Amino acid sequence: MLPMPALAADLELNIEIPRINAAEYHRPYVAAWIEKADNSVASNLAVWYDLDMKNGEGTKWLKDMRQWWRRSGRTLQMPVDGVSGATRPVGQHAVSFKGNSKALAGLAPGRYTLVVEAAREVGGREMLSIPFEWPAKAQSLSAQGKTELGKVKVVVKP
Repeated sequence: MLPMPALAADLELNIEIPRINAAEYHRPYVAAWIEKADNSVASNLAVWYDLDMKNGEGTKWLKDMRQWWRRSGRTLQMPVDGVSGATRPVGQHAVSFKGNSKALAGLAPGRYTLVVEAAREVGGREMLSIPFEWPAKAQSLSAQGKTELGKVKVVVKP
């Protein structure tokens, strides 16, 4: 049976990269994806990594985002159009997806989890999970990180 269309719902994602007082600070690598109830990846939303390293060496460190790497990352050929991009500085970073976008179009109605994972050189690793329903009534859900991530918020708009 083919998945049902996303019924024109939109998804907005806001990821906060917190200021960390460290002698040697590096921007974190961040991956955001949607998981099905069985923990398989339904869609990759964003992968931010070091694009400026010579010979594409920035991809070498993607495996430090362990959960994303095991579930999806190792099967991807980077860069991925519309998904991958450069690391982000300290602050709030918003990414929006229309219901008919490639990232959401294949989502069948059901329960999903938004997962955001961050890993930083000479730093730590952190992962946040936010369960949500698709498509659904308007939802605004969030989780608060403790180290590598600040507040992560997902808004679903029917």
